[in-house]
Amino acid sequence: MQNENLSELLRERVLKAIAEGSPLLILGGGSKSFYGRTAVGEVLDMAGHSGIIAYEPTELVLTARTGTALSTIESVLDGQGQMLAFEPPHFGLATLGGTVACGLSGPRRAYAGSVRDSVLGVKLINGKGEILSFGGQVMKNVAGFDLSRLMVGALGTLGVLLEVSLKLVPKPEVEETRCFDMGADAALTAMSLWSGQAWPLSAACHDGERVYIRLSGAESAIRASAKQLGGERLPDGCAFWAGLREQNLPFFRQMDNSQASLLDANLAVPSLPREAGAAAIAESLWRISLPPAAPMLSLQGACFIDWGGALRWLKTDADAAAVFALAQQTGGHASLFRSIDRSGLVFQALPDPLKALHMRLKQAFDPLGIFNPGRLYQEW
Repeated sequence: MQNENLSELLRERVLKAIAEGSPLLILGGGSKSFYGRTAVGEVLDMAGHSGIIAYEPTELVLTARTGTALSTIESVLDGQGQMLAFEPPHFGLATLGGTVACGLSGPRRAYAGSVRDSVLGVKLINGKGEILSFGGQVMKNVAGFDLSRLMVGALGTLGVLLEVSLKLVPKPEVEETRCFDMGADAALTAMSLWSGQAWPLSAACHDGERVYIRLSGAESAIRASAKQLGGERLPDGCAFWAGLREQNLPFFRQMDNSQASLLDANLAVPSLPREAGAAAIAESLWRISLPPAAPMLSLQGACFIDWGGALRWLKTDADAAAVFALAQQTGGHASLFRSIDRSGLVFQALPDPLKALHMRLKQAFDPLGIFNPGRLYQEW
């Protein structure tokens, strides 16, 4: 089937759902079905809507259909010495649409920008069955509010993404990882200090025992920075950061078989394979965004620090209300990233004015509430 015709077929599916008042569950590769609440509805399969539409290496811009495998895009970019700045996780067979809809960025995010920073434009089907385009394929094309970036992290609740245009960055000439033995409090202080130096940092994390710092750039700059930074050179730094990005490090892998089965039973599409690297853990795994210099959270559980202190992964069996409250008190917000029970509040509750704005946006884009109902919040 030609992809040019598939957009219209997808639109017809949406129009049918509107006429029948039946919800749709938008599905790409299913690699992030564990994320957010469990949505309900008839599956709208996006996997066949694939292919790179335009790629201009000299302009550092790519446009692709949203069912395109993320690995395909990265392979093409690698051949031109380019990459996606936000270093997105795959967690299995990731697609471009799911990557944008979930809005998850990897270890490079704090130093190179987020998914939202890379989105230049989108084409989508809204909840009225209209095909709309926002943004474009150039860096400076927005006068006023950039609606295309609203789709990042919306988990498909605002529309069916058809195409996305992204800005790209050149791959660094050289990368090197240095590591240091130190505790969490000392690590937060050190990472904050190092972030203020004129060093080409591209990642910084603490696994509970050691700090890992990645330097990226020209060989001469890396050599000079590594000498000033000190520490021990990690021989296979690429494997370490890929393991962090895909949650394959020991911190993320702890689980037992019974919990794996329970997680599978809670997937939105249970027949999809669960990747070993994206397994659930014994406690719930929380993703907590905080100011980088914020102190360690006073909750029982194990913590992994990423983004130089701005992202804390917390494994705990603490009550959800306690986690949300502490994150808010510390100047940040929390989301329940992996858990057997996703029936309650998964994302930090919004202040009333912001919630009202979100509801108005939802009403404007999807007035009948047919797209991924319940995925973000119970009411929508």
